[in-house]
Amino acid sequence: MFKPVRKTKVYEEIVSKIKVLIENGRLKSGDQLPPERELSEVFKVSRSSLREALRALEGEGFLEIRQGDGTYVALKPIEQIVKPLATAILTEKDTQLELFEIRKILEPQLALLAAERASDEDFARLEEILDSQAEEVRQGGPGVDVDKEFHYALARATGNKIILRVMDTLMDAISESRDRSLQVEGRPEKSLSFHRNVFNALKARDRELAARTMREHLEDIEDILFSVGKEVWVSGKKTRRKGGSKTHQM
Repeated sequence: MFKPVRKTKVYEEIVSKIKVLIENGRLKSGDQLPPERELSEVFKVSRSSLREALRALEGEGFLEIRQGDGTYVALKPIEQIVKPLATAILTEKDTQLELFEIRKILEPQLALLAAERASDEDFARLEEILDSQAEEVRQGGPGVDVDKEFHYALARATGNKIILRVMDTLMDAISESRDRSLQVEGRPEKSLSFHRNVFNALKARDRELAARTMREHLEDIEDILFSVGKEVWVSGKKTRRKGGSKTHQM
């Protein structure tokens, strides 16, 4: 019935502090936040932790990150629109197979939209992430954080704030399965290859190719996590997949 209390991560503390500043009116709609370097010094945290916090706040609709301009307090927070869906996703976060099915429906269409709408700044950010992922993979790391950042940057490239919020919640809910897949030998290299192919399709403005490549990427991950005879987690219980999507408890 009860689970261990999860330790608060650094970025979550930053999120909490910035929310308080917004809620008590010290930061108002339209206000620009100080530069990242200054904020990291004020909070005494790393730039990576700060960026994760800003991304989370953007996903929740509290902030708006304008590439090449800065970070602003959102004029029209979308939390009330997205909150019911976000709550449902987080409530069912142990049902990894069902959450992954949502991802397969959403992300190919997300890639299609990004192929239409991505700006030069979006392409520059995606390329920067790919370079970071390539370096981490070269050093033998799984590239978990940069993998997540690639998918999030892709969502941002659609220009749809509601999609961004849903993706942020979804990626958080499936973190266990995503992290597990990247521990499989050869998987980080394969993920990087798929990401590059998606990026190339985006640069070519090829909507269908971008969607198809993303779908193939997700199907490849699905094969690792949920293929016949492999253990998966459904509704918090270990199961073994048997014949398509059917499972039985172990």
